[in-house]
Amino acid sequence: MADNTAFLATGPRVAIRHLTYADGEAFTTLARASRELHHPWLAPPVTAEHFAYFAERLIVDASRAGFLVCEQDSGRIAGYVSINNIVEFGFHCGALGYGAFAHAVGKGLMTEGLRLVIAHAFGPALKLHRLEINVQPRNAASIALARRCGFRLEGFSPDFLYIDGAWRDHERWALTTEMVRQRTK
Repeated sequence: MADNTAFLATGPRVAIRHLTYADGEAFTTLARASRELHHPWLAPPVTAEHFAYFAERLIVDASRAGFLVCEQDSGRIAGYVSINNIVEFGFHCGALGYGAFAHAVGKGLMTEGLRLVIAHAFGPALKLHRLEINVQPRNAASIALARRCGFRLEGFSPDFLYIDGAWRDHERWALTTEMVRQRTK
């Protein structure tokens, strides 16, 4: 059983916690084993140097937050979620990025984990009102995860992000606290 003292929230099978510098070796090992799964959609860090840069941005920068989705029974990292571009004041919004590792795909662990991150983001810790996800239209798995977690399609952004050597189109998906409250009534 994993040490749950660092967990921010727990579900039946997974828990979430903040990403730390100490996660580098485990994270990069899993990312290297998942390269085929991730390509061409995303490129998580696979070296210690890239992980250090990735982690520093999520740990030090107040406009970002990094979370790991961990299997409760073993503590093994199943995936990760980042909230980027956190804006406060009248907006209270953040942009989500996420990825599962190959061993965890198809088990519902990321759905459970993303729901925990959403509750954390909308709760007293971050007090966000809106979360957005930008997904390449052909990334069926990522779109399915967004749908399972209640996000709605809001639009299309041509040439939105530079990924895998080219500017890629993305669909914009969003979720607000009101949408979550309506689902739970």
